[in-house]
Amino acid sequence: MLRSVAVLAVEGLPPFEFGVACEVFGIDRRDTGGPAFDFRVVTARPGRVKTSLGFEMVIERGLEEARGMDLVVVPAHGVDAVEPEYLEFLRRVHAEGAIILSICSGAFTLAATGLLDGRRAATHWMHADTLHERYPLVSVDPDVLYVDEGSIVTSAGTSAGIDACLHIVRRELGVGAANAIARRMVIPAQRDGGQAQFIGAPIAERCSDSLAAVMDWMLENLDRELTVDELARRALMSPRTFARRFRADVGTTPGAWLNRQRLLRAQHLLEATDDTLEAIAGATGFGSAAVLRHHFARVLQTTPTAYRRAFGERQLA
Repeated sequence: MLRSVAVLAVEGLPPFEFGVACEVFGIDRRDTGGPAFDFRVVTARPGRVKTSLGFEMVIERGLEEARGMDLVVVPAHGVDAVEPEYLEFLRRVHAEGAIILSICSGAFTLAATGLLDGRRAATHWMHADTLHERYPLVSVDPDVLYVDEGSIVTSAGTSAGIDACLHIVRRELGVGAANAIARRMVIPAQRDGGQAQFIGAPIAERCSDSLAAVMDWMLENLDRELTVDELARRALMSPRTFARRFRADVGTTPGAWLNRQRLLRAQHLLEATDDTLEAIAGATGFGSAAVLRHHFARVLQTTPTAYRRAFGERQLA
């Protein structure tokens, strides 16, 4: 049962990500059917703690006052190392049975403790590669809003921290408690999709000019059925050599790269036009709306209709 929550106030923390935990767990919502928690903000050195925006907060409680809490939240604080006291504290409270939640780049602190070794983890998509490079024993998933590993939950950037907080409430206290908090915050109780739909993935940088012309041609002909044999002929290579060279230069297979470019084009058309799903599927080489929906669900973890509703220019106007 989730009854008590402590949030770490680390020097240089961004106010929004810190505020997410305070908003979800720090307000008594019993008057509207929600829960109330024993809520504490703690820091390694009680006193003034400067935020990333320059203003300071006065935190009176030290880390020891978070011992025995059911949940400890590590907000974002950038990708730099934190004081050893925090790492020792997190290892200890985790061993004592606390759930630990990181928000955004807070995953770097958890990774530094070793608690994420051999586990899946989420962080903001901009930091995913850095987290993987620094901590290769952590399986970083750059596409999801959060990862639940039981006693450790990690979330992606900013508002995904809200999703992870509500997920823990839902898991520990039930749907009704999570819904009551969400209603009070005027947000969806559970969002569809993952952070992949927010990533503006650029076309991969090309390491060799030998594929430049054929890749440009692929982008100009996304509506066509393109085979490795045809692409290899255009590159003046055998299919086997073309596939091997493409993976070496681009880092993925021709088919996977092509599908990603088709998805990016479909996302743009959903954002900027009123074209039907069938028309967009035809223009991007997916052939039918059903196939387009399949790829949206598999890669972006949402539907074309939901994506247009969220990001369409007319909806945002």
